[in-house]
Amino acid sequence: MNEDTFHLQRERFLSEFERARPAITAFGDEVRQGILMTLIETGGTGGIRVGEIQKRTNISRSAVSHHLKVLRDAEIIDVRKEGTRNYYFIDSQSSSLKQLAKFWDQVEPMMKMCSQINQKRGYKK
Repeated sequence: MNEDTFHLQRERFLSEFERARPAITAFGDEVRQGILMTLIETGGTGGIRVGEIQKRTNISRSAVSHHLKVLRDAEIIDVRKEGTRNYYFIDSQSSSLKQLAKFWDQVEPMMKMCSQINQKRGYKK
């Protein structure tokens, strides 16, 4: 691999990282991870209400609502409305999740390229 190829691949990788950043950030919080696990555990039920998420995660209602908003803004979850009731669920068609998966598929190859280019430059481990 030459330097030009490496620089091109690196720029593409960094661009993919920027597109995946909202989802990476959303997944990076332990409270949101707990909410996502709850949504996964109740998957296939048509969604789950804030009060049920609160009971399962032992998080205040306002905190659950805040974190649900972050997850919605990152396009990881969606909401289904039935009258005045809101049911939250993981959006399997989310472009954000697809972008995140695409990014993670590129992480290991990029790390290998970095190692290869460092070896070519004479840097040791």
